[in-house]
Amino acid sequence: MNRWFNFLILLVIGLSAVAQDKITPQKYLELYAESAVREMKRSGVPASITLAQGMLESSFGNSELAQKANNHFGIKCHSDWTGKSVKMDDDAKNECFRKYNSVYESYVDHSDFLKNRSRYAELFDLKITDYKGWAKGLKKAGYATNPKYADLLIDIIERYDLHQYDDPKYQFKEHREDEPIATEITQTIGRKVYHTPNDVDYIFAEEGDTWQKLAEEFDLHLSWLKKYNDVKDRKDIAITEGMRIYIKPKRCKAKEKYHFVKDETMWEISQMYAVKLKKLYKKNRMTYGQEPEPGQKIHLKKKIKRVD
Repeated sequence: MNRWFNFLILLVIGLSAVAQDKITPQKYLELYAESAVREMKRSGVPASITLAQGMLESSFGNSELAQKANNHFGIKCHSDWTGKSVKMDDDAKNECFRKYNSVYESYVDHSDFLKNRSRYAELFDLKITDYKGWAKGLKKAGYATNPKYADLLIDIIERYDLHQYDDPKYQFKEHREDEPIATEITQTIGRKVYHTPNDVDYIFAEEGDTWQKLAEEFDLHLSWLKKYNDVKDRKDIAITEGMRIYIKPKRCKAKEKYHFVKDETMWEISQMYAVKLKKLYKKNRMTYGQEPEPGQKIHLKKKIKRVD
């Protein structure tokens, strides 16, 4: 009797923990709404459409594909894809889906996917605020096979008031990014400067940015900027749009205690948490240049104990 009662208690606690970990619609918007607006300004795809598709296709960021691959739009590899990928069952077994380093990369690729395919060209003649026209146009162009796809998008947009983000005058009350590392923003030289929890300033790279250009823009010596981002001795890292670029030195430790690796390099984790790369290696007693395995626990704050 007591054994079964204890089992039921543990089961309820376990289910509650799982439920608490799920991303709610409101949390999804807190995390990704501003990314959708940034993409709208860059690409011309309405933020409401991007958000509605992301919410629908990824089950508000809770789908296996979203969790494993940061893929919020269910975009498959196709013949022109040269990036990372994962295999998952969909219409057929072991289908190839695109994998991204961040959710923002998924948003960028979604916009480019629509912009670079001729069957969606007519959508860009519509007004940015015509979310119904966009939803119906996506269905007509064959984006999804579900006959109610347009209605589903429109319902999500109206239920969560997503069309407000299509207004160019919309102002965010509080900044949220697709990672919890951004807590505040300020404005300088026409750019937003973000501040990490361990108080390091950074920006998001824009199209056409180079290390030299950013160094001049922020009045930094080129070698300093590269040192701040741990790329001083690495010629293989070029700036890409949406990349996090630090304009102040990273710290020796993060506010967060640790990070579980998905498919990132140590440099990517270093950039994610604003921790100096060499310090990150030392904390985890790893050889410089060694890369972590998926699922590995990377310590960000304290050095792990030596195992004899």
